[in-house]
Amino acid sequence: MKDATRAPDFLAHHDGDVVAVAVRDLDPGAVEGGYLRGPASVSLELLDPIPLGHKVALVDLEAGQDVIEYGLRVGVTTEKITRGSYVHVHNIRSARWHNSIA
Repeated sequence: MKDATRAPDFLAHHDGDVVAVAVRDLDPGAVEGGYLRGPASVSLELLDPIPLGHKVALVDLEAGQDVIEYGLRVGVTTEKITRGSYVHVHNIRSARWHNSIA
């Protein structure tokens, strides 16, 4: 984090994760977060409000792309997702059931 006295807005678990979790309700605009295991800080421009505990895209994702969190494949995108966008059930499916859904 650039300002060590400021709490992060979001946290990702591993370097390589494509989503992070909001640690408080976030409004669109500039936010900063970090990794538990990885780079010290990441700055984003949020495009959508992100509720506490929900995910934000750290990178642009194409439809059908794996969603990596905790260093693991946790979901698959159902549409294109832009960096800084809200990631939830409206634009991803769980990886657990993805292959069983036609």
